[in-house]
Amino acid sequence: MKENYIVEMLNIRKEFPGVVANDDITIQLKQGEILALLGENGAGKSTLMSILFGLFHLDKGIIKVKGKEVRISDPNDANNLGIGMVHQHFQLVHNFTVTENIILGMEGSKVLKIKEASKKIKQISTQYGLDIDPDKKIEDISVGMQQRVEILKMLYRNAEVLIFDEPTAVLTPQEIIDLIQIMRNLIAEGKSIILITHKLKEIKAVADRCTVIRRGKVIGTVNVKETSEAKMAEMMVGREVTFTVDKEASNPGKVILEIKNLSVLNTQKTLGLKDFSLAVRAGEIVGLAGVDGNGQTELVEAITGLRKVESGSILLNDKDLSHVSIRERHESGLSHIPEDRHKHGLVLEFTIAENMVLKEFYHAPFSKNGFLNPEEIKKHADKIISLFDVRSGKGNATLAKNLSGGNQQKAIVGREVSSNPEFLIAVQPTRGLDVGAIEYIHKRLIEQRDSGKAVLLVSLELDEILDLSDRIAVINHGELIDLVEAGETNENEVGLMMAGIKRGEGQ
Repeated sequence: MKENYIVEMLNIRKEFPGVVANDDITIQLKQGEILALLGENGAGKSTLMSILFGLFHLDKGIIKVKGKEVRISDPNDANNLGIGMVHQHFQLVHNFTVTENIILGMEGSKVLKIKEASKKIKQISTQYGLDIDPDKKIEDISVGMQQRVEILKMLYRNAEVLIFDEPTAVLTPQEIIDLIQIMRNLIAEGKSIILITHKLKEIKAVADRCTVIRRGKVIGTVNVKETSEAKMAEMMVGREVTFTVDKEASNPGKVILEIKNLSVLNTQKTLGLKDFSLAVRAGEIVGLAGVDGNGQTELVEAITGLRKVESGSILLNDKDLSHVSIRERHESGLSHIPEDRHKHGLVLEFTIAENMVLKEFYHAPFSKNGFLNPEEIKKHADKIISLFDVRSGKGNATLAKNLSGGNQQKAIVGREVSSNPEFLIAVQPTRGLDVGAIEYIHKRLIEQRDSGKAVLLVSLELDEILDLSDRIAVINHGELIDLVEAGETNENEVGLMMAGIKRGEGQ
């Protein structure tokens, strides 16, 4: 029986200078299914979908839509063929309303029919369970809602094929559950979806089939219901992957970081962090658990010098860092893996080599008498690239913006760990990484702990907090709810504490 494919990408090849991103790749999307595209960071998934959406042009191969060969030169061609894409980094104008963002680029006449468009958007939103207010400004809605706006943008343009590129990378656990339901609603309404993701749990939860790509080649396509997470992980990285974190019991020493009665304002100029106290000792990982937006950002930015402290103190080896410069904090032994790799992690127009010495370029051997030493800088970058498996076309000369999101993250983690800090604050360190890279980063964080460093892990992934932490601090509305030994609690108990219920109160 002939399959009814809505999209076929046959024998696709795409080269960039120094790298073959897609090497004779064939994928086929059936009408009314969710096809997952699984692969390591830099495997070629986003490149392939960018070709389908008209952002890149293929070098060789054929694209068919509903059985007919088509040429997709730009996103307008894709839209006209009923293909839409939600990008990993949203394409929204923050001071525009939802409606203004959705109709942007397709206004069609000198008179904008905002009310008419708003009414249609409301109707589509209700039909697919998106629950979006068309008149809200983008800057006033959550990241999860912004993603729904991107979905609405596609539906407004009558997209039949929806491409999701790492859609859960910036979502809270509840928003992920909501998105999975939205995808099911879309399929029930006759849409077809290609889902790019690293998260095997999500593939098992929502996808019908999964095509695995490794280093630009298709390894195989499997039926998700019949295939284990372990098998898909092995196909993806080419070896067996350990899902549990292998670590010995901690042996904590002296207090390295001590936060005393810290209060910090949020962006609304109200207290985002209230009288917060916490200590992190040498040789331990303290995990900070909480629903997104409950004071984690204020705490991290206060510790790292990105936000003003209203009251209280931050002591690193008994030195008060509350009001000193970011450079002085780094010099005192603090390293920071930031939540937003683009805003606070990298200078995207700089090379990998330049990015790897952003915090240390003024020290020997990277400079002498005020002059940079390019050879030493490149040597340092090459070491990090090798140790952390940062994949790039031009090695240390690759611009940071040309790395995949996961490889950008590995470069940042490499830089921060390689500076040999006394105290490492790791915020969402594995966001956007594949299972092989997550396994590797987790090992490096455990190594930091075992070498006597103090680590504060801030993550929205409860599994990650429970697996890596020795102690878990739970934050709710900017206050410390409780501090528990990781081995003496579980997901349900931590979940209740994240909702503001202290240990024992929910019994």
